[in-house]
Amino acid sequence: MRDVVGMRVHAIQTGTVAIRPNQLRGRGPGPARLLNTVIDSGWTEPLPIYAWVIEHPEGLIAVDTGETARVKEKGYFPAWHPYFRRNVREWVEPEDEIDPRMRAVGLSPDDVRTVIMTHLHTDHAGGLAHFQRARILVDRRAYQVATGPFGQLLGFLPRRWPDWFRPTLLDLRPRPLGPFPSSLDVTAEGDVTIVPTPGHTDGHRSVVVRDNDTTYFLAGDASYAEQTMMEQQVDGLSLSARIALLTLRRIGRFVAEQPTVYLPTHDPRSGIRLRNRIATAMAVQEVPMTQH
Repeated sequence: MRDVVGMRVHAIQTGTVAIRPNQLRGRGPGPARLLNTVIDSGWTEPLPIYAWVIEHPEGLIAVDTGETARVKEKGYFPAWHPYFRRNVREWVEPEDEIDPRMRAVGLSPDDVRTVIMTHLHTDHAGGLAHFQRARILVDRRAYQVATGPFGQLLGFLPRRWPDWFRPTLLDLRPRPLGPFPSSLDVTAEGDVTIVPTPGHTDGHRSVVVRDNDTTYFLAGDASYAEQTMMEQQVDGLSLSARIALLTLRRIGRFVAEQPTVYLPTHDPRSGIRLRNRIATAMAVQEVPMTQH
């Protein structure tokens, strides 16, 4: 945080999700890794579904929109799809959606200036309906894949997006940020930046928030947890282990080079790490200056 009032990152939890353990830590080479995920019979503990809101001097910025309570509706998920039929369980009530969760901390989706989508799976895009007033940024390749002929097969649900949804498609610029070969600044200050993190999906993006001596890395599903990133553990849905592993290596180098709070969407400890960092920053600000 630049200071407590000027800039702050909020973790907004929009329900929980359980997945197969092999999705969390992919096992097997190539297509076998995906098959092992589909046939896995175990379940993880319920994991959080986080979205993030940045209080920035240039206006509120949301990263992802969380899930919708519509997942409880019959027919929301395509019945023919093996993943939705047997590989995911979600618990989202209307009061868990991002609108009421933001208002509970004194914020409103109506005041959000920009929404940055890490990717377009429903647990990240389910809350789009709450942001009709915002500029919504989506990677061009990610949008093409999600709306293409194989979009639903790959787990995207474009028919569930709001009718008015016309995102601003973005293309990263060939400007390196640390180990990342390209990037795109979202703010004029240049302290909120999109970087490429493909692997979980084609066109997956993460958001780097730099504030004084702390960097926040809003990772989406680049990894499901900080631990799996540190272990360079490719998830069970990535179609290319090579690309996903390259991304994990880049993230690992990035967080090793500077103090970073790493915040994946489904890591139960993401909210804890963020709260601890905020508490530390506030304590530092409250220490009186020593007079000499």
